[in-house]
Amino acid sequence: MSPVNLTSLGANQLKNTTSGEMVEIGSLWQEQTVVLFFLRRFGCQVCRWMSAEVSKLEKVLKANGVALIGIGPEETGVKEFMDEGFFKSDIYIDEKKQCYKDLGFKRYNAVNVIPAAMGKKVREIASKASAEGIHGNFNGDLLQSGGMLIVAKGGEKVLLHFVQKSPADNISLEDITKALGISANVQAGEKPQCSEDVCTR
Repeated sequence: MSPVNLTSLGANQLKNTTSGEMVEIGSLWQEQTVVLFFLRRFGCQVCRWMSAEVSKLEKVLKANGVALIGIGPEETGVKEFMDEGFFKSDIYIDEKKQCYKDLGFKRYNAVNVIPAAMGKKVREIASKASAEGIHGNFNGDLLQSGGMLIVAKGGEKVLLHFVQKSPADNISLEDITKALGISANVQAGEKPQCSEDVCTR
């Protein structure tokens, strides 16, 4: 994996979903260490479950001077996502998907999205989400993948760069706190079981 160029990445523009203001992504790590969670899609059931999981860290991150920020590749579905409270912090939109490109978050196509959607890892995710009352839909871009980037305060260095290999890949809460060098007493949810077609809903 190529190293992340924080200088060029930092110049990319994001839209604040609350204010509508455009900001450079680099401004998000200027004053504090930041955990940037890149969602595949706001309507994705798996993404919603992952968002609820990582949100369990929000209080302990804040207590340690770390910001948790969600980033989506489009506005489709963001209002419902926010209204349902799946993510407990600020959300931005990468309208040009430039950060997604720069960070190596791949795009599927009509040919390879089906095998990805039928893979074992993805089948391991949605029954628990449903049991927890987390559902999804097919609205928006079905082909984008996501991941996570953790950047130290001031853009000093990248602490973690996680790229999804399948739609169901997610970073554990333990790995997040380990990358930050902090401890957190939170109970991670058991990874739900599901079929890929359900997971992408």
